[in-house]
Amino acid sequence: MAAKGLVVYLLTAFSLAVVSVHFVNNYSYAGDDESPFLVSASNPIVHSTKEGSEDKVWPELKFSWKLVLATVIGFLGSACGTVGGVGGGGIFVPMLTLIVGFDTKSAAAISKCMIMGASTSSVWYNLRVPHPCREVPIIDYDLALLFQPMLMLGITIGVSLSVFFPYWLITVLIIILFLGTSSKSFLRAVDMWKDETILKKAMTDKRTFVRSRGELLIDTLEPLIPKEEKTSLETIRKNLNIKRICVLLLVWICFLLLQEIKNNTEACSTMYWVLNLLQFPVALAVFGYECSKLYKESKKRRMAGNLELVCEAAIHWTATNLAFCALCGILGGTVGGLLGSGGGFILGPLLLEIGVIPQVASATATFVMTFSSSLSVVEFYLLKRFPIPYGLYLMSVSILAGFWGQCLIRKITTILGRASIIVFLLASVIFASALTMGFVGIDKSIKMIHNHEFMGFLDFCSSQ
Repeated sequence: MAAKGLVVYLLTAFSLAVVSVHFVNNYSYAGDDESPFLVSASNPIVHSTKEGSEDKVWPELKFSWKLVLATVIGFLGSACGTVGGVGGGGIFVPMLTLIVGFDTKSAAAISKCMIMGASTSSVWYNLRVPHPCREVPIIDYDLALLFQPMLMLGITIGVSLSVFFPYWLITVLIIILFLGTSSKSFLRAVDMWKDETILKKAMTDKRTFVRSRGELLIDTLEPLIPKEEKTSLETIRKNLNIKRICVLLLVWICFLLLQEIKNNTEACSTMYWVLNLLQFPVALAVFGYECSKLYKESKKRRMAGNLELVCEAAIHWTATNLAFCALCGILGGTVGGLLGSGGGFILGPLLLEIGVIPQVASATATFVMTFSSSLSVVEFYLLKRFPIPYGLYLMSVSILAGFWGQCLIRKITTILGRASIIVFLLASVIFASALTMGFVGIDKSIKMIHNHEFMGFLDFCSSQ
């Protein structure tokens, strides 16, 4: 599976970054008698600053050039982000902090509101769109049910880790993740563009080109050519899978209840760890059910000589591949929760790597992102982490952007016959996020080094 190279890159780079914390912390304390690797309530550092302890900064919602610029950036970021299936949080957070003036934690909370609004309107649009190649829903519910529990489990782990990871380390992880996934997506988009060009030439010349390995090119690339979209109530009915949606909602409710109870529990107490551990059987039960279904159906088809895919992924659902998907789901969720970006920055490229066509990858990733982002929004609302007027306004902007962005891009891909445009947008949004969040993070990290602020890990329990 081509995605294994990306996962190995992420795991290796993340491990090296975590190990480097010790050396960076020693450098920032050069000249001091002690350079502790971990700070806790019982080991206070006078000149340390606990990340996340900054005061709330909530600008007043009023008409100004800052609001106009934020609206434009929010609209464009939501439109492009939802089309690519990544949301756009990497653009929203720097925009809200640098332009509007919110503190980092409030900006992250409002960013989730914008992602939820854009993804919800995109899902509504996708329910009205037929699959470009087959008589099935454009949202792959099998893949959504496979990845969503692991993503939500990873997000809760990542959020817990984020409170004691040093700020500069999170910045480094953001750059590693975004550069890796954007590069991988861009290369795939280039390959798809070349294939589409060859196919369009073959269709023009009325000939069938054959690949060097002997496969019929016209058959291989047929899914890349979008078909004309027709909206009807019948299409909406076919695109809805009430049973799968109800299961996802139950998982969402379970995670929300567990998180809400945990937030009112003393950190590192017995009940705190019990609530954390209860999330594992919930996620594994749903994941195991979907794994069993995919594995049995895939094995049955292979034994019968049926080469038709079980779902949109162009892989055989073996035990190894299913375990790899579980790893990717947890990794994507953990990174998303840790970096505040959501799991879309890994899920979108991952779906493309396992053979899902761009239109379905975008629709499925956006559908999954609706659940994860809404879970974060509810938690932030209960914690009173963002101003309601600003949240509602920017969410409204994102709702419009998500719908019209999907509509415009789908029309363009249909007219041009190039689904690779969606993948180019995916790569562009991730790369832009790497630049914006990397710039903000590096600037703040340099200031922390100059001020000799604490650069190591905070104690987990005292920082919760």
